[in-house]
Amino acid sequence: MRARTIAAGLAVAALTLPLAGCGGDSAGDAKTIKIVYRNYSDFPQMDTFMKAVKKEFEAANPGVTAQLTPVSSLDSDYLAKVQLMQRSPSTAPDVLFEDSFNVNADAAAGYLLPIDDYLAKWSDWNSQFIPTTKQAGKATDGKTYAVPMGTDSRGLWFNKDIFAKAGLPTDWQPKTWNDVLDAARRIKQTQPGVEPMYMPLGKPAAEAMSMQSLEMLLYGTDTKNLYDEKAGKWVAPSKGFQDALGFVDTVMKENLAQTPAQAEDTQWAQTQMPLLMSQGKLGFMMDGGWYARYWEDGGVAPFPNWSKTLGTTTFPTQHGQAPGKVTLSGGWTLAVGASTGNADASVKFIETAMNKENSASIDVACSWLPVREDVKADPRLAQKDPTEPFWSSLVSFTRYRPTLSEYPQVSNAMDVAGDSVVNGGDPAQAAQKWAQDVAKAVGSDKVTAG
Repeated sequence: MRARTIAAGLAVAALTLPLAGCGGDSAGDAKTIKIVYRNYSDFPQMDTFMKAVKKEFEAANPGVTAQLTPVSSLDSDYLAKVQLMQRSPSTAPDVLFEDSFNVNADAAAGYLLPIDDYLAKWSDWNSQFIPTTKQAGKATDGKTYAVPMGTDSRGLWFNKDIFAKAGLPTDWQPKTWNDVLDAARRIKQTQPGVEPMYMPLGKPAAEAMSMQSLEMLLYGTDTKNLYDEKAGKWVAPSKGFQDALGFVDTVMKENLAQTPAQAEDTQWAQTQMPLLMSQGKLGFMMDGGWYARYWEDGGVAPFPNWSKTLGTTTFPTQHGQAPGKVTLSGGWTLAVGASTGNADASVKFIETAMNKENSASIDVACSWLPVREDVKADPRLAQKDPTEPFWSSLVSFTRYRPTLSEYPQVSNAMDVAGDSVVNGGDPAQAAQKWAQDVAKAVGSDKVTAG
């Protein structure tokens, strides 16, 4: 999700959001707490999960109703709709499903309630939650505004049958960007009916393009960073970012991935791309470990024996320089709205949602990596997704997006630059424009060249 999607989504959101006062509930009604989350055809697991949590919560808290308010939208539009809700106490959620990348921005805007005092009394928070995962809900003011639901990592999925036909190793372990590109070229040469590769690209991909494509590439260059923590500055202009755009430029010019039209199609990446993989028409994809849920029975693109057909491997650094591989982690959280009329009940709902059993349930359903120590060993994770141990192993060297309120603006500028290159723009010019946009967004005194 991205800040730049907000303006585009306002008109649509205004037509699709419930009117203030509909249902007779509001954020100020202490007997009813409103739970807002994303529910769409590509993500039905959340609705099932929330209905189960509601039942458990209401049984344990007589007199308090959890009003489920699912938002039917693509991931890229969800933020816009929720931010419209947050602008008025009458429509603001008590509990909201929040992408970790936006916690800082929403906290800075006054939309979220700090919950440290509540969490200090929750024994599970202190004894079971993995310390590094807690950072997902913490803002730069040092306060915690959200509880992580699961985390993730990113790398490469590849079809071993397609690789064998292309004469490529079925235990593929690319060492450089060129190895990745050469594999795509080989698939294109040997199997014209197969899309060589996929990576999140185009305006509809929103933050998936900036994080899962451009930052994955950037962190594997000699520039290494999007934000220099020691200097306290954003690294722009950046040779690494220009090189990342150059990789995208090569992919597009050589027709190694989706076409510009597919990249700009709001539905293609959510439905058609997973289907291509399930049909044996996609060589490999650069994305996250959660895709198992797409291929299971009842998923968007059921794929029998996917775990035997598909391999997983790490994404390499640009020239094989140390540490040799790159991954990024993010994840979704549950936060409490600042306008809540019942903070106690709102936090209790989150505690119910993230107790041991429910935490394991949502991690299994969504193919997320666990955030609780007592869920890590749950056998259901690997039983459902045999690749889970691989994706979990990447967390040991993972990187996270900068936890700064300016990040959504920087991410937005990355998307603009990436989209320009996807549609034929020059990487050097796009990188220069990106640096100018970043300086304008964060202040020229908060940038440094890299």
